[in-house]
Formats: sequence, C-alpha cells, structure tokens
Amino acid sequence: MIHKKYYELLKKQEELLNKKNKKADFYNGIYDRYENPVLTREHIPLTWQYDLNEETNPYFMERLGINAVMNSGAIMIDGKYYLVARIEGNDRKSFFGVAESDNGIDGFKFWDYPILLDDVCPNETNVYDMRLTQHEDGYIYGVFCSESKDTSVNDLSAAVAEAGIVRTKDLKGWERLDNLKTLNSPQQRNVVLHPEFINGKYAFYTRPMDDFIDTGSGGGIGFGLCDDIEHAVIDEEIITSKRKYHTITEAKNGAGAVPIKTDKGWIHIAHGVRNTAAGLRYVIYAFATALDNPAEVIAEPSGLLIGPRAEERVGDVSNVVFTNGAIVNENNEVFIYYASSDTRLHVATTTIDKLVDYVFNTPSDPGRSVKCVEQRYELIANNLELLKSEEKND
Repeated sequence: MIHKKYYELLKKQEELLNKKNKKADFYNGIYDRYENPVLTREHIPLTWQYDLNEETNPYFMERLGINAVMNSGAIMIDGKYYLVARIEGNDRKSFFGVAESDNGIDGFKFWDYPILLDDVCPNETNVYDMRLTQHEDGYIYGVFCSESKDTSVNDLSAAVAEAGIVRTKDLKGWERLDNLKTLNSPQQRNVVLHPEFINGKYAFYTRPMDDFIDTGSGGGIGFGLCDDIEHAVIDEEIITSKRKYHTITEAKNGAGAVPIKTDKGWIHIAHGVRNTAAGLRYVIYAFATALDNPAEVIAEPSGLLIGPRAEERVGDVSNVVFTNGAIVNENNEVFIYYASSDTRLHVATTTIDKLVDYVFNTPSDPGRSVKCVEQRYELIANNLELLKSEEKND
C-alpha cells in the first residue's frame, strides 16, 4: 500500500510545478530576471527520493535525498525546452536528469528516470555540469566534468578533472565516448563543443588547469581542434578569453553555454571568478569571437553580465552564479539558464538583437581606475549635453 503522506507531498509539489513565473522588478535593458527559480530540489520527483511502500517505509522517511539542482545544459527540440540538470544527492554525488517545459520559464517537469550513463570509467566518482551541443554532424553531444580521485598524492580531497563526452539523438539513449585528452593540460573543466566543424575538425573550448582547483599556468578559455570525436585528442590549445589582473576573471574563467551564432560573430556566455575575503565569487560575462575564426576575440564588454543578487547569494556555495546552458528559440529570444550558489536554477531572458547590442556596443574595460573614470566622464558629459539640449527645445 502506498503511504498516505505521498499524496500530501505530491499535491504540494504539483502546485509548485504549475506555478507561473513572472518577470522580476529588475531592469538593466539587457535581460529580464524572473521571480522564481525554474528548478529546485523541490522539483525532483518524489519517486526518486522516497520508498512509497508503507510496509517498508512506515514513517515515510526520505531514503535517497536530494541536496540541490543546479548547472544545466539546455537545448530546444521540436518547440520544447529541455534542461539536462546537475542534480546533487545528499551523498554529494551528482548525476543528470532531463526536465522539459513548453515555454522555457516555468512548468519544468523531470522525466521518470534520471540519465544512467554507461559505466566505462571505473575510477570516475562524480559527473556534473553538462553542456549540450546540437552539432552539424547530426548528433546532440553532452560534454561534462568527469571527476576521479587523484591517487598520485596523499590528500583525500585531491581530484582529477577530465571532460567526459556522450552523444544522443533524443536525450534518451546516450552513447559514452572516450574522455577528451589534451596533451598540454593535465586537467580540464568547463569544456564546450563548438556546434560547427572548423576546417573539417571538431572544435572545443577548454579550460587548461594545473590541478583540480587552481588554474596555475592556465591563461583562460582555450580553443583546440581534434579529428575524431569518438577518441578526441587536442594537441594544441590557443587561449581566447584571457584571465586578467583585477578583473572578474582574475582567479579563473571558463566557457559556459554553447556559443550563439549571430551576423556579427559568435557570442559566448562564460563565467569569471575572483577571490575575495569571503571566498571565490563567480559571475557571468559575455564576449564575441569572429565567425571565420572562433578563437579570435573581437568584442569584450566591460565587467559582468549577471551577478548574484539578493537570495541568489545564499546557498551551498554562496555568492555564485554559473551558467552552462542557453537556448535561442524561433523568435530569436534567448533563454540563459544560470544557477545560484550551487543550489537552484534560474532563467534570464533577452533577444539576439539585445545581446549583439550589449556585446558590441558596451565599452571594454580600459584596465585602470583613472581610465574607467575618464570613460564614465565621457558618458556623463554626453548625457548632460543631451539633457541640456532637450530642455532648450522644451
């Protein structure tokens, strides 16, 4: 017999799943925020957490708890919005689940089962942060972090990060391919597959690292080519968006969503990290690369695009926003899915036109405070002159 408590919790969950998401009282002209997250731990099916049988679970205890739902790959298929979310159990192990929505801002519901990957890496302990690329070869590729214990040092927390690769046609059947190998980088995080062939090769955005946490000599977001996606090896990485002193990317930066193709260039939505007295602070920023050379940065607006605000700043790892998924629909509306504080998932919406305007017309960072003030002086002077002109005309 099913425990009666299940039906109480199910009713409460259905109210959450059917709740409409409204635009928040926020304005910057670039994108809209929303009042509610699109996915939280409360969205996870009860059947994933509880034994419903009253005989084997008389107190209706949570048997396999969920701690957080966060960093999500995103893709649109046949008019529906799909998220492949990172789900972290109470045991700290992460896994992937597919949630779908008709409008991309609310109503996301998980499929009956999470994704069960082929168990081909016996040392792999944890998987997370999948990026989804609809490639021109016809496959949907998922590139994610494959984490294993670092057995070369006597440190229980030491780990090795590689880029795992899977592919699918329908988000249901997943073929596991070999992990990406980068000959000049001992570790890789935040790897994204470019959606088009470059010179007949598969192209990846990488993040070279010396160890699991610190980038070390890694200079920023890398770019490399490989011949065979089934056994992907990158011989050489070129740095695209560089880490820079006293900026939002000082500590490290990494690719986020799959680049968005526009008439003026590829728009990248990435994350930057700086260190503070309160720990690492993650924000989201944007830049553009050339259509004919996706490794060449051609526009880099100053500062952050999205930073953690209000309740977004609180969670398992506070003061963090992170993205690894965005969707462009048939109306050229852009849905940027971002997690806050490693706890929940939000959406910000904009348009291709707005993104292009922001990336290509926002001034770049001149690098020094005095130059930044000069930059702002020019803006103020132009505005005051315009206001004075308007007053005369009135």
